[in-house]
Amino acid sequence: MLPSDLPPLPGRRPDTSKRDYGRVLVVGGSAGMAGAPALSAMAALASGAGLVEMLVPEPVVVIAASFDPCVMTRGLAAAADGTFAATAGAALWQRVAQADAVAIGPGIGRTAAVQEIVRTAWREITAPAVFDADALFALAQLPVAERRTHAGPRIITPHAGEMLRLLGEEPAAATAADRPRLERAAADMAAATDTVVVLKGPGTLVTSGQPGRQARNETGNPGMATAGTGDVLTGVVAALVAQGLEPFAAARLAVWVHGRAGDAAAAAIGQVSLTARDVRDHLHVAFLEIGAFQGLAPSQGHVGPSALTL
Repeated sequence: MLPSDLPPLPGRRPDTSKRDYGRVLVVGGSAGMAGAPALSAMAALASGAGLVEMLVPEPVVVIAASFDPCVMTRGLAAAADGTFAATAGAALWQRVAQADAVAIGPGIGRTAAVQEIVRTAWREITAPAVFDADALFALAQLPVAERRTHAGPRIITPHAGEMLRLLGEEPAAATAADRPRLERAAADMAAATDTVVVLKGPGTLVTSGQPGRQARNETGNPGMATAGTGDVLTGVVAALVAQGLEPFAAARLAVWVHGRAGDAAAAAIGQVSLTARDVRDHLHVAFLEIGAFQGLAPSQGHVGPSALTL
């Protein structure tokens, strides 16, 4: 049974095109990390986004483009180490202007140039944006007060170690005993920075820091503790925001879908062999279950907003 607080899927009408379901821009990647933004981009497509474009450093553009022919891929100026160069910013902002949602961080690296790009994106992007992975490292260098200054809706998706770093603490020190404290800190940070915080882990917490705007997720399993599953979640969140869900609702729905896909993958192949690609490949299971709960036949796809009942 689906949770009673689960937001409905965005509506779909028969007379629509791909441009009606949002354009997601994924910004990330570096030498040796081309797969991270690709996982986010592929997850965004599998979560209903109409168009997905991936921006990566030029040296990895061919590799990144090879993962899925449905993803548009563009290479930007790179530094000698295979990360984005400072000069990549100008082309990046041009592409950002066309996006309905932005996901930034998977595999992006931690150089000074990259950190400046991330911090500028945080301040200036007007579209809803999801910040994850190394983008959180860049944000951790900013005081909390400065993190409140942003031009559009923001969602951050830290795991426990990244949350500790955002709090100015040593990330390697995270233990299960820290969880209650980190959840309180996540709610406080969400309120202080006007963001939605998705604190990943067992019982992932989604919070805006506002009364009645907090939810704990119950899907997912230990097999998902493997590289790249967070990148998949980033893509799901971005796709749902691009389709018109407000940030808290998008994050709430995304974490349930992501965890349910992981459960379906574990049922098919076991937790030990589960990979992030398997989670992405089982996203349809979660969306079909939501569609069935909303009274849709699998062949119907999604329906218009007036027919959505939860």
